[in-house]
Amino acid sequence: MSSPPFALNPALDATALAARFARDGRLQIVDILAPESATMLHAMLRERTDWRQVLNSGGRVMELDRATRAAMSEEQRAALDTAVYAAARAGFQYRYETIRVPDDEAARRTSDDPLAAFASWLSSGKPRAFLRMVTGADGIDFADAQATAYAPGDFLTGHDDAVAGRHRHAAYVLSLNPMWRTEWGGLLLFHAGDDGWAQAVEPRFNTLNLFRVPQMHSVSEVTRAAAYRRYSITGWLRGQ
Repeated sequence: MSSPPFALNPALDATALAARFARDGRLQIVDILAPESATMLHAMLRERTDWRQVLNSGGRVMELDRATRAAMSEEQRAALDTAVYAAARAGFQYRYETIRVPDDEAARRTSDDPLAAFASWLSSGKPRAFLRMVTGADGIDFADAQATAYAPGDFLTGHDDAVAGRHRHAAYVLSLNPMWRTEWGGLLLFHAGDDGWAQAVEPRFNTLNLFRVPQMHSVSEVTRAAAYRRYSITGWLRGQ
């Protein structure tokens, strides 16, 4: 596997960031990567054609590649939309595109996918040490990863990421849209607690959102006004 030039922003203050994460259980790190790293990742995601749309179908993941979706009739698309939104009204539902990265490090190292190289980089050396310090979780062994793209109509309903046996210390979302307007949707939403206040986070370019697991959160629907897909790399910082 080739090694694209990923690098952290050397100006980051890990001590100050760790204090904020310890206080709030969530954190936004602006300009997390060196500019050329973020620009390369964004360009790569926009050029990819191997995206697969995923949605929840009776508790199972349903996957559709772009060729399959293009072959669907208007009636089939309408019926699928109706089913997706009906399921979202009262339960857990999602719809977005994804490109997954294997968790196994050996598989990552034999891959020529830049996403696999990024996941390997994030899971070792200085990046892993930085994430351990910021989160206070020395048990972080690796970062799993997937690329996500939310088109108009895509969303993710509320969930808390708590899955037994996954050893998730924190979740992360690396936003990679150079330009985004708040009214386009696609906001990371942290749901209201006893005080009644929710928090909405815009997908700013080259910004990493970290949050402790479990926390109830969702992604608001991307509107038809959005000029681009909402691109990000997401996953969890996990122990073995």
